Amino acid sequence: MKLAILVITALMLAANVQAVVLEGVGHATIYNDDVDSARQEAKKAALRDVSLQYEARISSRDTMENGVVTESRLQVASSSRARSVKVVDEYRRGDLMRVTVRADMSESGSCSAGEASGLRRRVAVTGFPMVYPDQARIGRIDDAGEILPQLLQADLRATGNLQVFGATTQRLFSDLLNAPTQQKFNNRLTNVIQVARELGVQFVVAGVIRDVGVSDPDAWGTSIIDRMQRGVGAANQNRRFVADLMIYDGFSGAPVYQERFATEARWDAGPGSSDGFGSAGFQETRYGQAVGGLMKDMTAAVNNALACQPFITRVTRVDGRKVTLDSGATAGLRPGDELKLYRSASFFDSPGATPELQDSGTTMTVNNVHPDFSNGRIPVSGGLINIQRDDVAIVW
Repeated sequence: MKLAILVITALMLAANVQAVVLEGVGHATIYNDDVDSARQEAKKAALRDVSLQYEARISSRDTMENGVVTESRLQVASSSRARSVKVVDEYRRGDLMRVTVRADMSESGSCSAGEASGLRRRVAVTGFPMVYPDQARIGRIDDAGEILPQLLQADLRATGNLQVFGATTQRLFSDLLNAPTQQKFNNRLTNVIQVARELGVQFVVAGVIRDVGVSDPDAWGTSIIDRMQRGVGAANQNRRFVADLMIYDGFSGAPVYQERFATEARWDAGPGSSDGFGSAGFQETRYGQAVGGLMKDMTAAVNNALACQPFITRVTRVDGRKVTLDSGATAGLRPGDELKLYRSASFFDSPGATPELQDSGTTMTVNNVHPDFSNGRIPVSGGLINIQRDDVAIVW
């Protein structure tokens, strides 16, 4: 009983350490009597003040040449997240606005996705082709290239953090042995952007199955001696599984994440008991269970890698001050949400290069939300800031 009380007390203390209520003060100058804009800037400054109070990392770097400091940099960064933000005081004096906020602060972990953490990004999972298909003859698991990504899709959907689209029949790589090194221009895969545009997704998950071979091919002979050795466990019946998992940004084609997953376990399926990578017989083997555990690691890796990414969606229409986006309620957007608009610029001298994103300095406020699209208003006409179809809106 005493031990239980100590554990509960420790958990309560840990929770108190992770969540702290702090107040911060921010100031902003009022230009052209625009009080609303000044209030928002002061609120942002107050939140920065709170974040730095809670947890800040300060780093400095000096550059010296011939014993003389030629450059000195000081960087202050915070990895905290504000929750339950409330404005407790607002004061105006002439053209100066002061705002005081109170927020429940907590650590954001290894990355800070900000408001984007509450939105569901669109992800397409493509096929996982096998480098050596002949290895799949034992157990008839030659369908692994399509079944594995289908199972990965199901696991990702079950977590509820992403919008998952299937494209298991599509292959991103023509050279499987060297994948994903066959690229074009600046480390950009030639067809990632095309696949992402066709499926309307922000990220593309791809992979290659490197190895499903048995450790000792001689252990699978058909002679009586081979069968006896397998029966008494004298033969090495282990089987390998090695797969590379890659995640690419669908707007630029740039790699976001890459990791190799590998395991090895006993292939103890009887003749004809395992027909297919995802069959019941396959899942009952020790090898199948080991691969299943590895796939849970893959699912967690995808979720963790994308949790740190901003939410990006395409602009599909601009009509004066009205902007329509290619994401809606299924992505988690709600009326009142704000997204920053970026222009997508391409250059004639680099027709195949990644489009550059240029900050338009304009924020769109969502006011109408539908399941798969939404629209909202911007302060000025889209033509004045050159916002048009295929530009993007971002939540950081």
